[in-house]
Amino acid sequence: MRVKVLRLLAGAAGLALMGVGASLLLDRQQDLMGVLEWLGGAVVLHDALIAPLVLLVGLVLVRGGVRGPVRGALLVAGALTAVALPVLLRPGPRANSTVLPLDYPRNWLLTLVAVATVTALLMAAKEVRSSRRRPPS
Repeated sequence: MRVKVLRLLAGAAGLALMGVGASLLLDRQQDLMGVLEWLGGAVVLHDALIAPLVLLVGLVLVRGGVRGPVRGALLVAGALTAVALPVLLRPGPRANSTVLPLDYPRNWLLTLVAVATVTALLMAAKEVRSSRRRPPS
């Protein structure tokens, strides 16, 4: 029962945020076709490149019970890379330094390291948990 309530709340929050995004998009008179092209490109990038690559790497590199966390980490890393690509592909000085004031390539790498660290900790915890369940031989 509690899980159903949490799922309903999460769904309602997601729908509310989608409504805010749609209203902002329509209020600002953005180039709607440009936004739709970008969203379509994101779907194609995910479905044609990121997801199959993650599944293939997870299948080839990982055996056993840790395949799920590795695939999850690869999906997160792929999504982070897709979001960071516009900034990563345009390095160099800008006319207005306040537009992108941070060191985005460094922060992207730090985020990937954090994803790898959390994944390693999850895998280690899973191993410790499974070793405690095994009877001594």
